[in-house]
Amino acid sequence: MIMYEDYDLICVLGPTACGKTKYAVGLAAEIGGEILSADSRQVYKGMDIGTGKDLCDYTYTAPDGSQAVIPYHLIDIADAGTKYNIFQYQKDFEIAFKDIVSRGKRAVLCGGSGLYIEAATCGYSLPDVPPDQELREELDKLETSELISRFEAMRKPHNRTDYDTRKRLIRALEIAIYEDSHPIVKSSFLPKKTKYIGLSISREERNRKIDARLRSRLEEGMIDEVKKLINSGIPPEDLIYYGLEYKFVTLYLTGTITYEQMVESLSIAIHQFAKRQMTWFRGMERRGIEIEWINV
Repeated sequence: MIMYEDYDLICVLGPTACGKTKYAVGLAAEIGGEILSADSRQVYKGMDIGTGKDLCDYTYTAPDGSQAVIPYHLIDIADAGTKYNIFQYQKDFEIAFKDIVSRGKRAVLCGGSGLYIEAATCGYSLPDVPPDQELREELDKLETSELISRFEAMRKPHNRTDYDTRKRLIRALEIAIYEDSHPIVKSSFLPKKTKYIGLSISREERNRKIDARLRSRLEEGMIDEVKKLINSGIPPEDLIYYGLEYKFVTLYLTGTITYEQMVESLSIAIHQFAKRQMTWFRGMERRGIEIEWINV
């Protein structure tokens, strides 16, 4: 039996479509907790269907039929079209976490963004470095091997995740270059004593649920949601930046791909995303983070 009072924070993690929210809400109801989201896209207002942001999910139904709404935090805190970042998330998480604890409640972190989870629980010192689009375009012209050599000449890599993708590598180099010529503000929050609970699901079941959920989101009006965001004045390229549903639906609405291509490409992209999530979580374990996996 888990002694939750021994921990500052309970973290429920797992790949997309594994049922994290339902599990976390039930747990929060059991221990008198509130939910902190660790989803990098549910922070945005108006991006609901595509991110799976069904706020009805936070209503817990007890065995006797009674219902209770579990308070949630870090959802709908940024305007769609903006680029909310990990530095902002870490600060917002700390504010919400301290508020929950100050009221005698238990904090339950729930999400699939490994980077957000580690930023919240491990006390990483993160730099507040603004994006430099001109520099990014310049760096993107270089070979990956040249980017790595340039980065390692400036900084000792934190871990191999600095090289997971060209995007991450270019961002790491962008930060290193900025730090060498500018005074920067860094976050400095203490690590939390965290109980990590991972929801494990077979690859076949995960794929089935991903495909079923995609069909459901399309039926619920995901295309209309993206169309509304574009009509509100958000440039298509800003929606493409958010990836997955918003990327491929925007490409369809702008005539770049057909409906059939959108569905097929999006399904493949979500499956690949789920695999990357699991790769990240396994990496957390290799870095010494103990995760208790539960079959669902």
